[in-house]
Amino acid sequence: MNTDLWNFALALYARPGVEATCLALQEEGANICLLLCAAWLDQRAVEYSHERRGQLSRTAWYWNEEVVVPLRQLRQQWRDEAQLDSALAALRTEVTRLELEAERELLTRLEAVSSGWPTGQKPSATGWLPILLPYTSTNDLSHHALRTLRTATEAMTQEAEDGL
Repeated sequence: MNTDLWNFALALYARPGVEATCLALQEEGANICLLLCAAWLDQRAVEYSHERRGQLSRTAWYWNEEVVVPLRQLRQQWRDEAQLDSALAALRTEVTRLELEAERELLTRLEAVSSGWPTGQKPSATGWLPILLPYTSTNDLSHHALRTLRTATEAMTQEAEDGL
């Protein structure tokens, strides 16, 4: 089982359907790092509380809005033009690298906030994922995302328990 949030997030993101689901949620304005953290907390059986949710949300908001999102917007803004300009393509590659590093830093910050929370607790009725999953313009996307993320997380947990 991946014990740190970064490696958990990489493994979960690589699962079938997770990347596409996360990108669709991101288009709806979701903070994917926060959702990956929610799945990690669920996997580790960390008990949910409003106070803990607030700590995570406060930690994620500034870094996501002021660092990650502007880098993503710049990368997306340059997509078409970079296909015609090799210098811009090289810069876009660097922006992509910076965006990934900013996401990694956000996950590191979220892990630090939650590092002292006890694991192996009795799971709540809902868990972290449905609480931190934002409402989307289509309810089908929310339900699909929850199902996809839960299924992938459960599969990772089972494989870890089976020693795969």
